[in-house]
Amino acid sequence: MPTGVALRDAREQLFDAAERVLLRDGPSALTSRAVTTEAGCAKGVLHRHFADFDAFLAELVLDRIARIDDQAAALREAAGTGTVADNLTGALSDLFESVAVAIVSLITFRDDLRARLRQDRPTGVPLLAEATAMIAAYLTAERDLGRVAADADVDTLAPTLIGAGHLLFADRHGAPPGAGAVRKVVTTVVGGVLREPPSA
Repeated sequence: MPTGVALRDAREQLFDAAERVLLRDGPSALTSRAVTTEAGCAKGVLHRHFADFDAFLAELVLDRIARIDDQAAALREAAGTGTVADNLTGALSDLFESVAVAIVSLITFRDDLRARLRQDRPTGVPLLAEATAMIAAYLTAERDLGRVAADADVDTLAPTLIGAGHLLFADRHGAPPGAGAVRKVVTTVVGGVLREPPSA
C-alpha cells in the first residue's frame, strides 16, 4: 500500500500481520519492517499509532489477553453443560491453536517487552497467567455444581492443565495435536476429581 493511503482499522491490521509473521517465522523475525511489509503499508503507519515497536508489541499482547477474557466468559457459561473433560479440551484447543504459544515465545524472547508488561502484571507469564485464571474459574464453577470433587485443588489443577497444554502445542512447525491428544492430557490431570459419567 503506498504511503499516505489510510488503512482501515490500522491497529488490528498491524496486529494480524504481526501474528502471521510470528507464526510463520518466529519471534526473532518480528521487526517493524516485517510487520509493515506483511500488512502492505509504509513503515511510518506503525509509528503513527505506537510510540515505538515495543509499545506496539505490548499492545499486541494486551489485545490477545483481552481475547482470553472473552473465552473465559464463554467457558464459565458452559459450566454444568456437556462434560467437564470436553469443555476443558475445547478450551485448551481454542487457546493454544491460536497465537497464544507464539505470543508466549515472543514474551520470553524480548526482554524489553517483558519488562514493559511487568509494569502492569508483576507476576506470572502474561497470557498464561490469564489462561490459568480462566481454567481455575471454570473448575471452581464446576466444583460448586458438584461435577468436580469438593476437595479438588483447582489452584494446582489449573496451572497443570495450562502447562501441559502449552507443552503439547509448543512445536510451531508440526501439526497441532488432535482433540484426542488434548483430551488425554485433560483426563490425566483432572480425571481423579471428576464426579460425572465420562462422555462416550
